[in-house]
Amino acid sequence: MQRIPLAPAHVEALRAAGSPRRYAAGEMLTELGAPADRFIYVEDGEVEVVNPFTGERLVPSTIGATQFVGEIALLSGGTWSLPMRAVRETAVIEVPRAALLRLMSAVPEMSDIVITVLAARRRRQLEAGDGMLVLVGEESDRAVRRVADFAARNRLPYRSYPLGSTEAAAIAGSCGTAPDAPVVVFGRDLVVEDPTPENVARLLGLDQDLPEDEAFDVLIVGAGPAGVAAAVYAGAEGLCALVVDELAIGGQAGTSSRIENYMGFPTGISGADLVWRGEVQAMKFGTRFVMPRRVAALEQLDDDAFCATFANGQRVKAAAVVVASGVQYRRLPLDRLPDFEGQGIYYAATENEARFCRETEALVIGGGNSAGQAAMFLSRTARHVRVLVRGDTLATSMSSYLSSRLEADPAITIEYGAHAARLHGGDSLEAVTIRNRDGDRRIDTCALFVMVGAAPNTGWLSELVALDDKGFVLTGEAVGAQSPYATSRPGIYAVGDVRAGSVKRVASSVGEGSVVISKVWEHVRG
Repeated sequence: MQRIPLAPAHVEALRAAGSPRRYAAGEMLTELGAPADRFIYVEDGEVEVVNPFTGERLVPSTIGATQFVGEIALLSGGTWSLPMRAVRETAVIEVPRAALLRLMSAVPEMSDIVITVLAARRRRQLEAGDGMLVLVGEESDRAVRRVADFAARNRLPYRSYPLGSTEAAAIAGSCGTAPDAPVVVFGRDLVVEDPTPENVARLLGLDQDLPEDEAFDVLIVGAGPAGVAAAVYAGAEGLCALVVDELAIGGQAGTSSRIENYMGFPTGISGADLVWRGEVQAMKFGTRFVMPRRVAALEQLDDDAFCATFANGQRVKAAAVVVASGVQYRRLPLDRLPDFEGQGIYYAATENEARFCRETEALVIGGGNSAGQAAMFLSRTARHVRVLVRGDTLATSMSSYLSSRLEADPAITIEYGAHAARLHGGDSLEAVTIRNRDGDRRIDTCALFVMVGAAPNTGWLSELVALDDKGFVLTGEAVGAQSPYATSRPGIYAVGDVRAGSVKRVASSVGEGSVVISKVWEHVRG
C-alpha cells in the first residue's frame, strides 16, 4: 500500500470532522459494493484487503497506524471495490465523505496527499489485476467483451480468465454456474445476470441515480479532453457541475495508446491516463461524473434553464450546457459489419484490443494521428500491421513525426489508394478483401481497426442550436456570438471536436474546455 503520512494538523482536522470507532479482530471495515461513504484514518491497529473467494489476505502489505483506508470511489460517491478487514483490534477515525471533501477543498496540502495515495492504489490495482470484477469468456462472448472494454476504458480493475482455464472452473464452482459458460461476477457470488456496461456501472457506483429535482449550474455532455477540462475548471470556480458520457472517460482520445505531442509529457502518455488524471482532479473540486449515460434529447424550459432527458428516461436540469460530445469514427459501408463489431472489428487500439491480434496481421484503416498511433502500438504485439490509406499521402492528415516512424518501421506497411471492400468470417472476422488500383486481394486477419472519418455526436441537441452541413456545432462569429464557444442558443456552449472549425487536437480541446467556463460562469451567475 502507498505510504504517505498525513501531517499532525491534518489528523486533528480529521478528528474534529469525524468520530472515533473501534473494530474487533476479523471485523469488516468495508464491504464489497457498499457505498464508499467515509474516510477511515487508522490510529492504532492493522487493516488488510480480503480475497472474497478464499477469505484470505489478498495483497501482502497492510494498512497500519497513521495510514488511511480509502479509494478513488470516495471522491465520486461510488462503491468500495476492495473488502477490508481488521487484522487485530483497530482504532480509527471515520470521517463522512461530504466532510472529507470540504476538508480537502480547504486544506490543499492534505488534499494532495490523499489524492496521491488514492491514485497510486488504483494504479496498483490495475497493474496487479486485484479487481473484484471477474470476467470469464471474454475471448468468445461479445457481451463479456463489452464489459471488459467498458472497464478498461474507465480504468476499473478487473480480472479476466479464458473458458476452460483452472480459474474459470474454480469460479464456476464457487458461483454455481456452468463450467463452460461465459460469466461476469462481482466479488465471490454475485453473478451479473445481464452483463451490460450499464449494470456493471451500477454495481460499481458509476451510474448513480440523480434526483429529478436536483438542478446543476452546468451540464457537461461528453467526457473527452474538452469535457473533462471544463469539469476541472467548473469545479474550481465553484459551479455545481455534472459530466455525463455514454461510454467512458477519455472520448476518442481515450482510445489512443500514446500521445507524444502533448506538452509536459516528453515520453508520451496514453489518452486514457491523461483524461483519467483530469477526472480525479475534477472530482477533487466536487464535479460529479455519471456513466454510461446517453443524452437522448435537450429542451429549454420556460425559465430559460435546460432539461436533458437521458436514454433511460431520467431527466436533469441545468442553467447552462457545455456540448463536448466529440465525434465518432464513421462505420464503413460494408456487408456484415455489425456481425463483426467487437468480434474482429474495433474502433480503439488499447491493451484490451491488442490482446486479440497477437502474432497475427492487423489492419488499420485511416490516415490521421489516431490511425498512426494505433499502428505503432499494435506493431508491438501483432506480427505485422498494414495501414490502408485512401489518399496518396499522409502529409496533410498526420503529424510528421508519426508518419516518419510508420514509414521507418519494418513491422508496418502503408498502402496508399487502398480500402477494405469485403469482410469474411463465421462468428468472428477471419479475412478482409482489400481493393486498390491493381484490383482485389484477400488478407487473412482477425483484427481490423477502423479510424477513418469523424461524425459529430449532435443528434441529441434537438435543433436547439445551429449546425453546419456536416452536423458540427456552429459557434462564435458564425452565429453572431462574441465568445468563440457560444452557440446560437444563449446558455449552450460547444468545445472540442464537436465544434465546427476546431483544430482536432487534444491540447486545443483541453484549452477550449478550460476557457469556456469563464463564459459559463458569467451566464450562470450574471
